[in-house]
Amino acid sequence: MALLKVVNMLSTSWYMKLLTSFLKSCGIRITGAPNYISSDVYFDNFHRITLGHDCVISKQVVFLTHDFSITVAMKAAGRTPDTDVSIDGDIMIGNNVFIGLRTTLLPGTTIGENTVIGAGSLVKGHIPANVVAAGNPAKVIMTIDEYFEKKVRQS
Repeated sequence: MALLKVVNMLSTSWYMKLLTSFLKSCGIRITGAPNYISSDVYFDNFHRITLGHDCVISKQVVFLTHDFSITVAMKAAGRTPDTDVSIDGDIMIGNNVFIGLRTTLLPGTTIGENTVIGAGSLVKGHIPANVVAAGNPAKVIMTIDEYFEKKVRQS
C-alpha cells in the first residue's frame, strides 16, 4: 500500500487503475470504475464487498463485513460456543455514491445510487437511492435534489 500512496501523489489516474486492479484481484466486486478510493480505507472480507461505478470513498472509511459481538451475548446467556461466532453480511455500494471521512459501514449495508453519506457516519442496513444520510446511526436527512438546491443557494 505504501507504493500506492506514492503513485497517488504522482498521478491519481494511475493510482486508481492500480488500486482498482488490486482490489478486484483480492475479490472485491467493482462495477464500472470507481472515481476515487483513499489509500487508507479498511476493507475486510473482500469477497463480501461490491463497489459501484463512479463512487468516492474518503479517508479512513471502514468496511466491516463481520460482527463477533454475538459471542459475548451467547456467553452472557450461558451458551458458551466452542469457537467465536460471527454474524457476516455483504456491503453493497451503488453507482455515484460519496462516502465521507471516517464513516463505518457495518455488515449487511446497502447504499443506493446517487447517495451522499456524511463524514463520521455509522451505516447499517439499507440507505435508499438519491438521498443524503448522516449520523450515528446514519439516517436520511434530505433528498439529493434538496442537497443540490441547498448547495446552489449557498454559492
